[in-house]
Amino acid sequence: MYRRVAALAVAALAVAAAAVLGSAPLAQANPDLVSFPEGYSPGTIVVKTAERRLYFVAGNGYAVRYPVGVGRAGKQWAGAAQIDGKYMYPAWAPPPEIRRDKPSLPAVIAGGSPHNPMGVAAMTLSGGQYAIHGTNMPGSIGGFVSYGCIRMYNQDIMDLFQRVAVGTPVVVTAR
Repeated sequence: MYRRVAALAVAALAVAAAAVLGSAPLAQANPDLVSFPEGYSPGTIVVKTAERRLYFVAGNGYAVRYPVGVGRAGKQWAGAAQIDGKYMYPAWAPPPEIRRDKPSLPAVIAGGSPHNPMGVAAMTLSGGQYAIHGTNMPGSIGGFVSYGCIRMYNQDIMDLFQRVAVGTPVVVTAR
């Protein structure tokens, strides 16, 4: 009962971004449109940590589903937040906990660097240090891998990025 959702607008955005930034275009996003009769308002992002899936609620009992990487044991969280910022090719400054665990990291990693864990785009969440972002390690998607952030394939974060605005509600569940 799954059907593939076309992402032509994202592909066009990726080609335009590549032309401006001088890089190769991103692969086309390919999220799934799935049944989602869970009672959330259309436009809400729901992250189901145990499933390692992010759902963007479309309404009428459906959602757009993406695979994600989530917090590793001891780094997971659940609760409600909102998108409070949207950034293309963001620079990344490792928070103190990560710097403590990985002291060799530089204070800031430039946006667009292949070493930047934020990937091509990030959407920061209100109330903390977490974000929904792309990744430079696509093999980590589907795992319990982060310090609490939600990782997406770069093409998927670009697709979600164009669907949401600052203020979009985000619900993270343990299940």
